Formats: sequence, C-alpha cells, structure tokens
Amino acid sequence: MTDTPNGIQLTEQQKKNQRSRSLAIGWVLGALVVLFFIVTIVKLGPAVLNRPL
Repeated sequence: MTDTPNGIQLTEQQKKNQRSRSLAIGWVLGALVVLFFIVTIVKLGPAVLNRPL
C-alpha cells in the first residue's frame, strides 16, 4: 500500500472539498431542526403559549 504511517494524507483541495461538504450537511441539519420546530408549533397551535406555569 502507498499509505503513509500516519494514515492517508489529503491534498489541500480534498480538505477544502471535505470542509465544504461538512458545512453543507451542517446547514441542512440545522434547517431541518428549525423546520421540525416550526411544524410542531404550528400543529400545537397558538394556545400552547397560553398555558399556566
């Protein structure tokens, strides 16, 4: 094998591509969380905010 003793060495372009993919996945997951929260609030209705503490 041609792997170095420290594992596989990525080129700068590969590191940049990997970071871009990671950021895109992070943004999509964050958007899904916000979407699920909004859908939950809409389904529960505005009365959920007027409950006694």
